[in-house]
Amino acid sequence: MATDIARSESACDFDCLVFIGRFQPPHLGHLAIIREALKRARQVIVLVGSSWQARSLRNPWRFDERQAMLRAGFDEADNQRLEITPLLDALYNDDVWVRDVQRKVRDLAAPANARLPRIGLIGASRGQSSYYLSLFPQWESVSVPSVEGISASQIRERLFRSPSSTDDYLSTGAYHDLPPGVVDSVKKFCQVSAYQQLLEEQQLLDQYRKAWAQAPYPPIFVTVNAVVVQSGHVLLVRRTAAPGKGLYALPGGFINPHERLLDACLRELRERLRLKVPEPVLKGSLRGQRLFDEPHRSWRGRTLAEAFYFALRPDQQLPRLKPVKGGDHARWVALADLEPESLFEDHFFIIQNFLGLPADFGSS
Repeated sequence: MATDIARSESACDFDCLVFIGRFQPPHLGHLAIIREALKRARQVIVLVGSSWQARSLRNPWRFDERQAMLRAGFDEADNQRLEITPLLDALYNDDVWVRDVQRKVRDLAAPANARLPRIGLIGASRGQSSYYLSLFPQWESVSVPSVEGISASQIRERLFRSPSSTDDYLSTGAYHDLPPGVVDSVKKFCQVSAYQQLLEEQQLLDQYRKAWAQAPYPPIFVTVNAVVVQSGHVLLVRRTAAPGKGLYALPGGFINPHERLLDACLRELRERLRLKVPEPVLKGSLRGQRLFDEPHRSWRGRTLAEAFYFALRPDQQLPRLKPVKGGDHARWVALADLEPESLFEDHFFIIQNFLGLPADFGSS
């Protein structure tokens, strides 16, 4: 038996193959890549991107849910060779993201002896494997033919378009692009309140898109956000309506037609939060600004955000807040209490950009 195992291991091309994806949700194309990896490597590491993110139409399922859906597609023997671990995005710093990937693979793939493991990066030939290769030149790239006609974004579109179409999609056998275990998980998910909230967001998004349907070009929106920090706290608002109902967000909003970006940011702080800090003090506390332009960053579509970082002088008393009636609820939040999954859209990463917050979180 030991001889058979040794012979099988020696036949493997790699000690470890790494597969990176979001798996929103896992589909048959994903499983085909993992099965090929299991044939070619003794160990397969699946890094699940966009972990610790708030639920959204683009990221409906949490890491533990996606991990369970992935493992449901394999037997016990294969699951013993699978390492499925969460990976936090770093939208505006590739170096932080690459370091996180390197560390996770190093910790999971390093052998007990001194011999360096043979590591490869596997992905679909039409996927992002060529992009990943440029970020990990120390690992060999392995391309697997993609399964035609399967798109996670189209699967999500069908699931959230309307309750009736979702029922039809799951009940008529049209889910041939999803493994049986994923179908079962999706059916259960459609019974919980999180799904209902995402349905509401989808309906709002449809209305939003309809309003701009006759525009000659796809609209590009310009917004501002304020990152106001004092004495280890950051100023946030809790959203009271969809999208992102219940999540924290940075203060901000759309600019007016004849308004400079900084003036728009100061106006939002003054009118919507009534921050009790004189405008000259705020301007004197400005420590940086940056445009945040990740294409998928906003629910609204292509939305650019210019963020301004204000570092107020430390004080035992945090500035008072008096939000306008009917507005979002503002509060000072300790930096130690910030969690990516509690923040709207990419606002955690905006804060991280200015403050250098760590990228490592728990394992689920």
